[in-house]
Amino acid sequence: MSSSSELVVAAVQMTSIDDVDANLMQMEALLEETFRQSQPRLVCFPENCLYLRLKEGEKIEGFALDHSAFKSLSEAAKKYNTFLHLGSVPLFVEGHLYNSSMLITPLGEVRPTYQKLHLFDIQLEGQKPIRESDVFRHGQRPNILDIDGWKIGEAICYDVRFAELFSQYARKEVDVILLPAAFLVKTGEAHWEILLRARAIENQSYVVAAAQGGTHTSSHGGTRETYGHSLLIDPWGTVVGQIEKRAPGITFAKFTKDRIDKVRAQIPMKFHRRLPVG
Repeated sequence: MSSSSELVVAAVQMTSIDDVDANLMQMEALLEETFRQSQPRLVCFPENCLYLRLKEGEKIEGFALDHSAFKSLSEAAKKYNTFLHLGSVPLFVEGHLYNSSMLITPLGEVRPTYQKLHLFDIQLEGQKPIRESDVFRHGQRPNILDIDGWKIGEAICYDVRFAELFSQYARKEVDVILLPAAFLVKTGEAHWEILLRARAIENQSYVVAAAQGGTHTSSHGGTRETYGHSLLIDPWGTVVGQIEKRAPGITFAKFTKDRIDKVRAQIPMKFHRRLPVG
């Protein structure tokens, strides 16, 4: 790929539900609005963008690569001449269900790229337990995308709490980290922004955190609240784009290689690392 010193990025916030067609309509409307406002080269959607389970324990059907929703989004990527990053979908990979990110290229190519490593098995005080591992397999490895010469590391939601994943990306000097999410309100209020800014600072890279936000109500029972507050953060830890409301929306920023170089020149962390990986 040809290298570019600038990359215009959009983070799209959604309020997805457990209805693929409704979510696809929401994505297409948000894309239309995105390209009325700007011409991003990379558009990032949140975790669970095409399907969000709203009743804990309900069966997740899962997607195959030939799903009609991917075909529709492939046409959109070609129409807008942009890369679409689907934060995650429940995808069958080699016969097993994973919480998987997807990349759709401007040529309409659709491919799975990263499977969530750390699954969300938690029990918050006063709330029902959530166990992703009852449904999904753990991913096995980090992944780095190349978009127009930009090195882009991938993670999903709960991964943000595990610094060892991001230290691998730091050692490979990624330019951007994608962190799509569907954060709970309680943990979001306490930990969302501070963790994301820490990841940007310690890796000296941009962070794109497209989130689910709002009240998600199923047509057949079940509801869920997510924190929203999608963020774009630069390598110094400065928030350069955000969506403060808990509802669908878009935020944009222009990333530059010059900004990354200036931050790394001031604090040359790569020459100071002492501990080996692993």
